[in-house]
Amino acid sequence: MPLITSAGIGSGLDLESIIKASVDAENVPKMNAFAKKDKALEVELSSIGEIKSALSKLQDTIKKLADPDNFNKRIANISQPSSDDGDLIAVTPTKDITPGNFKIEVLELAQGSRATSNAGLFTSTDDVVSASGGTLSFAAGDKSFDLTLDAGATLADLRDAINDSDANFGVTANIINTGTESKLVLTSNVSGTGNDLVITNDNAELDNISTVANAGGAGGIAIAAGNEAKDAAIKVDGITITNDTNTFKDAVQDMTITAKRQSVDGETAKLAVEYDRESVTKLIDEFIANYNNVVGQLGLQSRVGKPLNSDATIRTLSSQMVNMLSTNLTDAGPFTSIFDIGLGVDKEGYLEKSTLVRSLNTAMDENFDDIGKAFAGENGIAKQFESFLDNYVSSKGILKQREDNLNTQVTDLEDDVLNHEFRMTELEGRLRKQYAGLDVLLAQMQSTQQYLGAQLASLPGFTRNKS
Repeated sequence: MPLITSAGIGSGLDLESIIKASVDAENVPKMNAFAKKDKALEVELSSIGEIKSALSKLQDTIKKLADPDNFNKRIANISQPSSDDGDLIAVTPTKDITPGNFKIEVLELAQGSRATSNAGLFTSTDDVVSASGGTLSFAAGDKSFDLTLDAGATLADLRDAINDSDANFGVTANIINTGTESKLVLTSNVSGTGNDLVITNDNAELDNISTVANAGGAGGIAIAAGNEAKDAAIKVDGITITNDTNTFKDAVQDMTITAKRQSVDGETAKLAVEYDRESVTKLIDEFIANYNNVVGQLGLQSRVGKPLNSDATIRTLSSQMVNMLSTNLTDAGPFTSIFDIGLGVDKEGYLEKSTLVRSLNTAMDENFDDIGKAFAGENGIAKQFESFLDNYVSSKGILKQREDNLNTQVTDLEDDVLNHEFRMTELEGRLRKQYAGLDVLLAQMQSTQQYLGAQLASLPGFTRNKS
């Protein structure tokens, strides 16, 4: 508290100490009470925040448990054949595939066609392919594009125009120089039997760079035997399957198989499609950990001496947590409660894996699909937990309202402190005015006393004899 002036100068009395003691007598107990209340509010806010944070983590896990897709994942374990040539196949299963074991052999990889200009047509890349220009049309399967050449275009110009065309669907042009001639090589990425590259033109000058001449018949570019577009072929458990690309969708229902290379000497890859038990186990472990974290926080924050000790909201929350675990399940096969899938509660209320009824692994072995229904089904435990937790941690939830109330009390307390400090300033001011008058009066009395003493000392008979 700032001091207005220095009192007691006139009288010599320690009026500053008197003023300070008077103000402190009223100020210190009140400020101590404010500090005590502020600390209690902050501790309670911290306790509520810890519980709310723990519930939010549990809520995040519950949202994942409430999603049926998290229980429908499948994994494909592939045993590739021993080879330095790399993997034979790649596999992508969907959630709908039925688990099973398969042997897969790659008989043939799909390829696009490769067309090469005939011998003796071009001696160098600077040879002109058309004096007047014209349009070439490229087609393979159901894809096509047109390319217009300028008059005087060279073989090199043609190559660049093909490769740079924005409309090009996947034709690559190259020039191979043999030493005596230049050969144009065109490769199409459109695979599948019957999807050979076809090049036509609107000007007979372009016949040498077409597969079909303008007047009909063969052009100057041809596809040699073995360079035709062809299908991919695989064997799944001895059954041959063909496809126009190396990606076989639903060759095994609900699974995509990609052929990576051709099998050598009949080698096969072994494929085992299984339920993704690991991800489900990990999710249930996460649920156990986050549930127990909430239980631990509820116990910690409501201990004797803590602000939430005997708090009605916390007692209700603790009771409801236990009740949620006891939810009766329907449409979940043999599981009538969460305890039927291998979970249990210890004597302190913590969730744990248990084998009293059956273990989690046994439940997965016997009724994997029903575990998903137990959590994510319409009446599953995760669905029940979702609404329960939302009632506490949402923006309008019980704990948010509690936090808002405590924060309001903190704000009100800050206002009370400011008001009190103002009153103490006013009190000090009044005391200084009162003691200032006393200081002047005492100073005057001391001055009068000194004057009278001096006058009396000068009168006859008041002089002390010296002997």
